[in-house]
Amino acid sequence: MSKASPVDRRATELSEWVATTLGDDDFALAPASADASFRRYFRATLRRDHVLAQGARTLIVMDAPPPREDCRPFVRVASLLADAGVHAPVVHAEDLERGYLLLSDLGTTTYLQALAEPAANADALFADALDALVSWQLATRPDVLPPYDDALLRRELELFPEWYIGRHLGATLTATERASLATIFDRIIATNLAQPQVFVHRDYMPRNLMRSMPNPGVLDFQDAVFGPITYDVASLFKDAFVSWPEERVLDWTIRYWERARHAGLPVDRDFGSFWRAVEWMGLQRHLKVLGIFARICHRDGKAGYVEDTPRFLDYVRPVAARYGELAPLARLLDRLERTPVAAGAAS
Repeated sequence: MSKASPVDRRATELSEWVATTLGDDDFALAPASADASFRRYFRATLRRDHVLAQGARTLIVMDAPPPREDCRPFVRVASLLADAGVHAPVVHAEDLERGYLLLSDLGTTTYLQALAEPAANADALFADALDALVSWQLATRPDVLPPYDDALLRRELELFPEWYIGRHLGATLTATERASLATIFDRIIATNLAQPQVFVHRDYMPRNLMRSMPNPGVLDFQDAVFGPITYDVASLFKDAFVSWPEERVLDWTIRYWERARHAGLPVDRDFGSFWRAVEWMGLQRHLKVLGIFARICHRDGKAGYVEDTPRFLDYVRPVAARYGELAPLARLLDRLERTPVAAGAAS
């Protein structure tokens, strides 16, 4: 008899934990979703009513294997979101040492799936998402979440030259390019840190929003920080998996800005200045994601993510062309586009 793999053993242990937690083994577990981390999610379908499900017949089980993952930030931020009036999963049970959580089920339809439907529902869905975002930001308190500080912003930006340029493209920067990129990173970070600081989800995008009642259900928030007010706006409308015409992005950003001003959030009174802040914040995120997707491919063996790198290059290029300070970045992207990928670099 062959030995069970560690993943299989963990799945068996997870099922046993759910049965013990529910006091009932009359349920079925099936994969619900997976993400770019080592976390996995399962849907537990109950065959009879259970008090934890609160009238529903399904619950979500998170498997976050230590030491690669830590459930504690998820539990803490779920509580903060709930206190802010945002629809986040309820944590019904937890085993933090083994990395298991039993959660309420927010449904099966993500915003990403809903937006792909024929109905022209984007305005309504994003209106709800903006309302939830404003509620989350209004709940901001200092010294609760980790700071999105210079060190973290810089560490994220460095993923771009290390993993996207060096590992994925197999390219080498000249001394002049390295110096120019360092200066640009300094400018990006200074612009980001000059913004008012609020609670930041840090991955507020259609894939992590569920069409639910109340709408939206919010997921994947364990990396939340205290940081620039434009970050979640930039990630919502410049998404990893769906792109929108700039006029729609501008319109939705204006709607957020109007909501935020009306609610008393500290956004710039001049929309032009606010839009510049959104673009420079988005630039930090897009360069980071180019690096992350390359790292997921080459370090973790998940090749599908790099298929979306052209989308992020399309986000970066117009911003690099629009602002004179970013001209060296535009020239670097042009040079990299003309440089053949080194043999084996993208494998």
